[in-house]
Amino acid sequence: MKSYHATHPEDFKTYNTEKIRDHYLFRNLFEEDKITCNYVHDDRLIVGGVKPVTRTLRLEPFDVLKAKFFLERRELGVINVGDTGKITADGVSYTLEFREALYLGKDIREVVFHPSEKGTALYYFNSAPAHCAFPVRKVSLAEAETVELGTLGTSNHRTIRKLIINGTVDTCQLQMGLTELKTGSVWNTMPPHTHDRRMEVYFYFGMDEKNVVCHFLGRPQETRHIWVANHEAVLSPPWSVHCGAGTGTYSFIWGMAGENLDYADMDHVNFADLK
Repeated sequence: MKSYHATHPEDFKTYNTEKIRDHYLFRNLFEEDKITCNYVHDDRLIVGGVKPVTRTLRLEPFDVLKAKFFLERRELGVINVGDTGKITADGVSYTLEFREALYLGKDIREVVFHPSEKGTALYYFNSAPAHCAFPVRKVSLAEAETVELGTLGTSNHRTIRKLIINGTVDTCQLQMGLTELKTGSVWNTMPPHTHDRRMEVYFYFGMDEKNVVCHFLGRPQETRHIWVANHEAVLSPPWSVHCGAGTGTYSFIWGMAGENLDYADMDHVNFADLK
């Protein structure tokens, strides 16, 4: 498990390209027959990926958690970004189709990820601290709160599917969903915003090896960028904007943790104020 320590926005101004990528980019999330975890000190979020190919994989607590089992003091959200797969939680099995989500609450003792028939199931997950237990909930695309935003004229026509979100799934603080860009649109999260009460991670997928996303981060008046490939994710601290433009079609999963569960709690930034 790699740790990502919180950084001050004034320090961020001094980072070169290599340091930005080292502190904010999650690479190699999917390794064959492994569970990959990254511990983010902003709101104690864990970002990870699971790629079971030849065997099942059990989610263990890792030493840094100082816990008897992974979800002793945590909740977990999983979205399948590969072939149809199965997750077992305390002996109960849940089948996840592509882009379907599963919420697992505090006190679940055993979480097992199963390979698909082709060995190409990919489970992306976020985990946040939790102080009470909520029921397990699977969320299909049909059950997600779905909205369309933007237009082709502004190059940001997109569908937002709120999967693990307040009002659909009871959680302590974790919120997750996915955004799909329409053909011909490249910009996500426009107009941009920050939310000082929550941090966020963007996981990009659905790209071929020839395409990338240019993701913008930093304070609105002091922005930087980072180039992101397929199946990589970017950390966004509460003080940072989080938006991007792709060289081709792509989708991304957003995951949040923090003080509240209000999806609309955003501090919007005017285009003219970006620097």
